[in-house]
Amino acid sequence: MKPAAFDYVRAESVAEALAVLGQEGSDARILAGGMSFMAMLNMRLARPKVLVDIMRVEPLARLEVGKGALKIGAGVRQARLLAFDGLESGAPLIAKALPFTGHAQTRSRGTVCGSIAHADPSAELPLCLVTLRGHVHLKSARAGRKVAAEDFFTGMMATAKADDEMIEAVSFPTPKGEGTAFREIARRHGDFAIVACAALVSDNGIRLGVGGVADMPVARDIPLLDGSALDDALNALAWELDARDDVHASARYRRELVRRIGRSTIEEAKRCRA
Repeated sequence: MKPAAFDYVRAESVAEALAVLGQEGSDARILAGGMSFMAMLNMRLARPKVLVDIMRVEPLARLEVGKGALKIGAGVRQARLLAFDGLESGAPLIAKALPFTGHAQTRSRGTVCGSIAHADPSAELPLCLVTLRGHVHLKSARAGRKVAAEDFFTGMMATAKADDEMIEAVSFPTPKGEGTAFREIARRHGDFAIVACAALVSDNGIRLGVGGVADMPVARDIPLLDGSALDDALNALAWELDARDDVHASARYRRELVRRIGRSTIEEAKRCRA
């Protein structure tokens, strides 16, 4: 299929992009990498009247480590982040998750913030953002605001972003002695996960994020448990996520993956911290 007709604006500044969003509202959409969005256009699942291309806006291409966080602008491609010298020390969980994000070809075009905006519940970057308690920096012609990741994702491919707002950047907190780990099961490497788990382990306990089960990425805090007590906590989480059957896996299989991958991810994060 081919997309419905639309106008195209190549924004030269953040102000220009925001002006179009302010004028067109829900009829305008931001275009960055376009790896997921172009497929939606071609299938006519999205029919914007105006596409606003932001990839030539230099301030949105910034990638910075400072003030306890890795801040990634809306124009930063996933491949650039993966090649960033400070990634493993500044955001080790992201360094472990990014190789599972699509393929080399899609990472060379897709953006970090684009994945967050798309809000697929199986995607790796939204899961890491929630697990790390990151933030989404939103901007409109009216004002800017910072939204916690757990408040940003509101449902299946749905977010708290208003029609006249764009994601200006996302920020991932840098580690403070936590052990980290990431694992997922997919039909093929690079496909969206059937179930993905991200774990942080510190003196304060365990934080486990799960993607691919609920209609948004979910993270829960668990005490530092071992043995059957940890199994019981993972079983309770598996049922809490309200898994459903689909063409890729049954709800029962997903619950079992949460139990098994959740435990192995936590154990790996413990070893990493040690």
